[in-house]
Parts: sequence; structure tokens; C-alpha cells
Amino acid sequence: MPDAMVEYDLSNGKWNIIQQQNLLYERTRILYGRASSGRINLELPSSEVNSDNNPWNELSEFYGCEQYDIPSHDGMMIPLTIVYSHTDRKENSNPGLLHGHGAYGELLDKRWRSELKSLLDRGWVLAYADVRGGGGGGKKWHHNGRSVKKYNSVEDYIASARFLIDKGIVKEGKLAGWGYSAGGLLVASAINQHPDLFRAAILKVPFLDPTNTLLYPILPLIPADYEEFGYPWDIDDFNAIRRYSPYDNIPEDTLFPAVLVTSCFSTRFGVWEAAKWAARVRERTIYDPDRPILLNLMTDIVEENRYLQCKESALEAAFLIKAVDP
Repeated sequence: MPDAMVEYDLSNGKWNIIQQQNLLYERTRILYGRASSGRINLELPSSEVNSDNNPWNELSEFYGCEQYDIPSHDGMMIPLTIVYSHTDRKENSNPGLLHGHGAYGELLDKRWRSELKSLLDRGWVLAYADVRGGGGGGKKWHHNGRSVKKYNSVEDYIASARFLIDKGIVKEGKLAGWGYSAGGLLVASAINQHPDLFRAAILKVPFLDPTNTLLYPILPLIPADYEEFGYPWDIDDFNAIRRYSPYDNIPEDTLFPAVLVTSCFSTRFGVWEAAKWAARVRERTIYDPDRPILLNLMTDIVEENRYLQCKESALEAAFLIKAVDP
């Protein structure tokens, strides 16, 4: 369901939709021919579904959402959410994209994103792994995925990837990873451990060299960064950092998945991390023209430019389709 802004009257319990993203609902039904296929009837009171003048713009007629609790390496149950097209989902045949973040106690963004509609309508399964280190499970959940326990986040993400493949939700050899900032560290570290699980990955302004960045902080780091990833001057923290660091653990003579790394020249992001990581991966791993390591550097901050956001989203979708499901 697309995001909506709603006005709610506490005195009488009535509400009104002020604004909601317009996805051309009726045109979508005609264009994709899904008006009578896979419809889900939600048994909810009418006051919770729509108002008198403003229909609630939900897309359950076309897309489905399921949630699972999957066991990680230590038995901890990890929430996993998947979104898919009703008419295009088939057992053990769909490509998939696994999102992850797991840092700073932040919730994983699972809001509806229109730019992913293109993948959904091509049969892709979108998955979201709420690994430890992120939000949703309280402070204990966050603390069990940071500092010396940061590797729990990586293991949770790997367990989520295995679950998707083992259960036939995503076809083996057609799973891609997606991570932003600290999520890029998560995905890259998982690829180092099990490159065979992934066919492609997208790393957006990723944090790939925590050892050097934390030891020699060129960027303006804050105490929360050290609390999250560890203090490298402490021997236990240093060893933990070296264990999960994507740059320090790139395997040699291994076939890596295709990777698109994007970063920008800004004081907020260490553009050199993406560049040096891409160079080392190309140097150490087996070269395959069907699995390129692409580095996309921008001079502008994409998050501050709507046009660049659309352009980058299109590039990501084209890369995934070409690399995973040509």
C-alpha cells in the first residue's frame, strides 16, 4: 500500500485521506490484466479500509505480502518479509532481491516503492530481512548486532538468503542483495562468506573499509559510529572488525556475483571506500564478463536530487534484470 497522509478526528473516530500516491489504479488493472486474478478480500471494517469520499489506495489485488520467522546460526528467529506479484509467482523459478540494513537500531524501510513495481511485474520477489543490529526488537536486538556482535547481522542475512532459496521462494542462482550505507557493509560481508548464494548485488554509498576508516577517521565520525562498529584500539573490537570487514576478507580465486557499487563525492560518504573495494575485488576474484564489478561515482548527492534518484533507480533495475534475469 502506498504511503498516505490521513487526518484523524479523535473526538468521533472518523478519518479522511488528505494525500496518497496515485498509482493510476484503474489503468493498472487494464494494462496488466489483473482485475479478476488473485484478488485478496480483506475482512476489515469499512471505516478502516476507506472513507466516504476517499478510497484507500491498496494494491493487494495485484501483489501479496508474507512474513516468516526464520532461524539464524544461533537459533535466534529473524523476521523476513516478502512481496510478490500474485500472477507471476511460481515455485522455484522467481528471481529475488534481498534487502538488509541492521545498524544503529534503525528500522528497515519496507514502505511501498513505486520504482520496484517494474521488478514485481517481471516476477521478482522482494525480500526484507530484519537482521539484528537494526530496530524492531528493542535495545537488546540492536545490541546483539553491533560492535563485537556485529557478525550476528551478517549471519542473519545469510540465513535469510538460504531460506529464500531452500524454500523455493527464489530460484537458486537468481538471488540478488541490496544494501545502503551500513547495509552495504552487511551485504558485502555476506558475499565474502558465501559468494555462491548471490548472483548480483547493489551497494549504495557503502561502508566497506571499517578497519581503516575507524582507525584513521578522515570523515567526521561521531561516538555512535564507534559504539556501532567497535573501537579499533580495543583488541577484541579490532578482531571483530577485521572479521566482518568487507575490504579485509575478499576471497581469492573465487567467482564473485555481479556487483554495482554507487557512491558520490561528498564529505558524508567515503567515496574512496567504494573505489578501493571494487579494485581489490577485480584483482583477487575470477574475472567473468557476465559478472562485472561496476563502479558508479556521482559528483552530486543523489538523495538531494529527485531526478538523480529516478535515474539511479532505473540504472539499478536495468543492472539487476541484465545480471540476474536476462
